[in-house]
Amino acid sequence: MGSMIYAEAARQRGDVIRFMISLETIGYYRNQKGSQTYPPLLKYFYPDTGNFIAFVSNLSSRSIMKDCVRTFSSVTDFPVQSIATLELVPGVTWSDHLAFWRHGYKAFMITDTAFYRYPYYHTAQDTPDKLNYEPFVAMTNWIVFDAL
Repeated sequence: MGSMIYAEAARQRGDVIRFMISLETIGYYRNQKGSQTYPPLLKYFYPDTGNFIAFVSNLSSRSIMKDCVRTFSSVTDFPVQSIATLELVPGVTWSDHLAFWRHGYKAFMITDTAFYRYPYYHTAQDTPDKLNYEPFVAMTNWIVFDAL
Protein backbone atom coordinates (compact mmCIF):
# COMPACT_ATOMS: atom_id res chain seq x y z
CA MET A 1 0.00 0.00 0.00
CA GLY A 2 1.71 3.15 -1.23
CA SER A 3 0.09 5.38 1.36
CA MET A 4 1.47 3.22 4.17
CA ILE A 5 5.00 3.50 2.77
CA TYR A 6 4.61 7.26 2.31
CA ALA A 7 3.17 7.90 5.79
CA GLU A 8 5.86 5.76 7.44
CA ALA A 9 8.64 7.60 5.57
CA ALA A 10 7.06 10.96 6.45
CA ARG A 11 7.00 10.01 10.14
CA GLN A 12 10.63 8.84 10.02
CA ARG A 13 11.68 12.14 8.40
CA GLY A 14 9.66 14.09 10.96
CA ASP A 15 7.46 15.68 8.32
CA VAL A 16 4.84 18.03 9.67
CA ILE A 17 1.57 17.01 8.05
CA ARG A 18 -1.36 19.02 9.37
CA PHE A 19 -3.87 16.48 8.10
CA MET A 20 -4.58 14.23 5.15
CA ILE A 21 -7.82 13.99 3.17
CA SER A 22 -8.53 10.73 1.40
CA LEU A 23 -11.03 10.83 -1.46
CA GLU A 24 -12.68 7.44 -1.71
CA THR A 25 -15.39 7.02 -4.35
CA ILE A 26 -17.07 10.40 -4.55
CA GLY A 27 -19.17 10.29 -7.72
CA TYR A 28 -22.30 8.20 -7.14
CA TYR A 29 -25.51 9.82 -5.85
CA ARG A 30 -29.15 8.70 -5.77
CA ASN A 31 -32.25 10.58 -4.61
CA GLN A 32 -34.31 7.41 -4.14
CA LYS A 33 -35.28 6.34 -0.62
CA GLY A 34 -33.52 3.09 0.22
CA SER A 35 -30.51 3.85 -1.99
CA GLN A 36 -28.18 4.11 1.05
CA THR A 37 -27.16 1.32 3.41
CA TYR A 38 -24.82 1.30 6.43
CA PRO A 39 -22.87 -0.89 8.79
CA PRO A 40 -24.99 -2.26 11.65
CA LEU A 41 -26.79 0.34 13.84
CA LEU A 42 -25.77 3.41 11.81
CA LYS A 43 -28.96 3.20 9.75
CA TYR A 44 -30.83 4.58 12.76
CA PHE A 45 -28.83 7.82 12.72
CA TYR A 46 -28.28 8.58 9.04
CA PRO A 47 -30.53 9.06 5.98
CA ASP A 48 -31.56 6.18 3.73
CA THR A 49 -31.22 8.30 0.59
CA GLY A 50 -27.76 8.20 -1.02
CA ASN A 51 -27.54 11.82 -2.17
CA PHE A 52 -24.90 13.12 0.26
CA ILE A 53 -21.16 13.12 0.73
CA ALA A 54 -19.76 11.70 3.97
CA PHE A 55 -16.79 12.90 5.99
CA VAL A 56 -15.42 10.02 8.07
CA SER A 57 -12.73 10.12 10.75
CA ASN A 58 -11.44 8.30 13.77
CA LEU A 59 -11.81 9.96 17.16
CA SER A 60 -8.37 11.59 17.18
CA SER A 61 -9.04 13.31 13.84
CA ARG A 62 -12.54 14.43 14.80
CA SER A 63 -11.79 18.13 15.32
CA ILE A 64 -10.05 18.71 11.99
CA MET A 65 -12.75 16.76 10.17
CA LYS A 66 -15.49 18.80 11.88
CA ASP A 67 -13.69 22.03 10.92
CA CYS A 68 -13.68 20.91 7.30
CA VAL A 69 -17.36 19.92 7.45
CA ARG A 70 -18.19 23.41 8.77
CA THR A 71 -16.18 25.03 5.97
CA PHE A 72 -17.81 22.77 3.39
CA SER A 73 -21.30 23.57 4.70
CA SER A 74 -20.61 27.30 4.74
CA VAL A 75 -19.87 27.47 1.01
CA THR A 76 -22.22 24.88 -0.47
CA ASP A 77 -25.66 23.46 0.12
CA PHE A 78 -24.49 20.04 -1.02
CA PRO A 79 -25.85 17.45 1.44
CA VAL A 80 -23.19 16.29 3.90
CA GLN A 81 -23.06 13.80 6.75
CA SER A 82 -20.17 13.15 9.09
CA ILE A 83 -19.03 10.61 11.63
CA ALA A 84 -16.05 10.30 13.95
CA THR A 85 -16.02 6.76 15.20
CA LEU A 86 -14.01 3.74 16.17
CA GLU A 87 -11.88 2.07 13.54
CA LEU A 88 -13.70 -1.23 14.01
CA VAL A 89 -16.81 0.05 12.18
CA PRO A 90 -16.79 -1.70 8.79
CA GLY A 91 -15.65 0.63 6.01
CA VAL A 92 -14.11 3.34 8.21
CA THR A 93 -10.55 2.19 7.57
CA TRP A 94 -10.90 1.10 3.96
CA SER A 95 -8.89 3.84 2.27
CA ASP A 96 -5.53 5.61 2.36
CA HIS A 97 -6.27 7.70 5.45
CA LEU A 98 -5.67 4.56 7.56
CA ALA A 99 -1.95 4.73 6.80
CA PHE A 100 -1.77 8.23 8.23
CA TRP A 101 -3.68 7.21 11.37
CA ARG A 102 -1.26 4.33 11.86
CA HIS A 103 1.66 6.76 11.77
CA GLY A 104 0.18 9.33 14.13
CA TYR A 105 -1.18 11.85 11.64
CA LYS A 106 -4.68 13.27 11.57
CA ALA A 107 -6.65 12.21 8.52
CA PHE A 108 -10.18 11.70 7.31
CA MET A 109 -12.00 10.29 4.33
CA ILE A 110 -14.50 12.01 2.06
CA THR A 111 -16.69 9.42 0.37
CA ASP A 112 -20.01 8.69 -1.26
CA THR A 113 -19.87 5.61 1.05
CA ALA A 114 -18.61 3.24 -1.65
CA PHE A 115 -20.17 -0.22 -1.46
CA TYR A 116 -22.84 0.98 1.01
CA ARG A 117 -24.38 2.84 -1.91
CA TYR A 118 -22.58 2.05 -5.15
CA PRO A 119 -23.49 -1.44 -6.44
CA TYR A 120 -20.64 -1.44 -8.97
CA TYR A 121 -17.83 -0.79 -6.46
CA HIS A 122 -14.71 -2.74 -7.51
CA THR A 123 -16.53 -4.68 -10.23
CA ALA A 124 -16.13 -4.83 -14.00
CA GLN A 125 -19.28 -2.69 -14.26
CA ASP A 126 -17.55 0.20 -12.43
CA THR A 127 -17.41 2.44 -15.51
CA PRO A 128 -17.61 6.24 -16.05
CA ASP A 129 -21.21 6.08 -17.29
CA LYS A 130 -22.32 5.07 -13.77
CA LEU A 131 -21.15 8.33 -12.17
CA ASN A 132 -23.40 11.31 -11.52
CA TYR A 133 -21.30 14.17 -12.84
CA GLU A 134 -23.40 17.17 -11.82
CA PRO A 135 -23.33 16.43 -8.06
CA PHE A 136 -19.77 15.15 -8.40
CA VAL A 137 -18.66 18.55 -9.78
CA ALA A 138 -20.66 20.47 -7.17
CA MET A 139 -18.97 18.53 -4.36
CA THR A 140 -15.45 18.65 -5.78
CA ASN A 141 -15.57 22.41 -6.39
CA TRP A 142 -15.31 22.80 -2.62
CA ILE A 143 -12.16 20.69 -2.47
CA VAL A 144 -10.46 22.59 -5.28
CA PHE A 145 -11.55 26.13 -4.49
CA ASP A 146 -12.24 26.24 -0.75
CA ALA A 147 -10.47 23.44 1.11
CA LEU A 148 -7.09 23.99 -0.47
